[in-house]
Amino acid sequence: MEKASVNITLRKDGRYMGKFCIGYDDNGKALYQYVYGRTYNEAESKVVIGQQVASHFLSSRYITVSKVYAEWLNAVVNRVKESTLANYKAKFEKHILPVFGDIPCADLSAGRINEYINQKLADGLSASYVRDIITVFKAMLSYAQDEYGFKLSLKNVTLPKIEKKQIARISDTEQKRLIDYLKANMSLTAFGILLSLCMGLRIGELCGLKWKDVDFQHKILHIRRTVQRITSTNGNRKTKIVISVPKSATSFRDIAIPDALMEYFRMFRDKADLYILSCSDKPVEPRTMQYRYRKILKAAEIENHNFHKLRHTFATNCAEHGFDVKTLSAVLGHSSVNLTLNRYVHPDVVYQRRMINSVCKRL
Repeated sequence: MEKASVNITLRKDGRYMGKFCIGYDDNGKALYQYVYGRTYNEAESKVVIGQQVASHFLSSRYITVSKVYAEWLNAVVNRVKESTLANYKAKFEKHILPVFGDIPCADLSAGRINEYINQKLADGLSASYVRDIITVFKAMLSYAQDEYGFKLSLKNVTLPKIEKKQIARISDTEQKRLIDYLKANMSLTAFGILLSLCMGLRIGELCGLKWKDVDFQHKILHIRRTVQRITSTNGNRKTKIVISVPKSATSFRDIAIPDALMEYFRMFRDKADLYILSCSDKPVEPRTMQYRYRKILKAAEIENHNFHKLRHTFATNCAEHGFDVKTLSAVLGHSSVNLTLNRYVHPDVVYQRRMINSVCKRL
């Protein structure tokens, strides 16, 4: 006995039996679930409910990583910064989708992901970058489980261990040589380099400074924006400059301006809405500043290094001169004191010896 798409038959014992498909085996053969009722309507009702449950299960069971990725992007687009969204897209489209795109999310396992992690490390990616890829991947999979009701056991996914590399600060000799060169060849670029060395600014924050961010009366610098070049999110793979709020809530901060720098602020002072480094309504972008910095390092006969080393040197200098870590953390715009300690504060052996000797003199 059959009605519409519901398959129901009357058994010899007087009960009605219905069946519906709940999936397929490895050979593609349909698998059925059977239900029973005292009446036709009762059996039919059970079949309809079962079909709905099975349909949801099957759609969840076979939904691919690519499909969920597209849905997940739409879910997060309005709650993350454009630069963060571009970062997500870059990691998925370059690293995750080529490997997992056609695989059903429910088929993923810790073993499969661990194999992927090991391959990425073998390909030469850093442990830190691989961890970032997996973190974003797991965020998408968490969304998939909430949305489609399946469960993945990923507790055995082993993230690669990051080896902490101690970044040496700029030596005292090279710091003096750099400062002497900057003062003898003062320009907006030289001024910007001094700001990062003496106030610990990130390169994007430096490029985002406007003259209205300078409180000349109270000698305070307000950090309110950052400049980044990111991959465009419209799919054309081009890059663009983005001016946005700093990377975190604690990155919004006010920093006391050293007296030694106030003369340069007054020297270059311009209209409030203009960017400090460019003195125009358009900012200098970070990679341009990095390029200019390298030219200055070469001219000053200092070994080439990344612009960010200025910030690291500032933090280490502060720690070595007794700057309390909590205050330093606030100046740097860190979310926690531990971040400051672990990332930037690495007193060298010379400093350690000086501190130990000062203690021993009291004995």
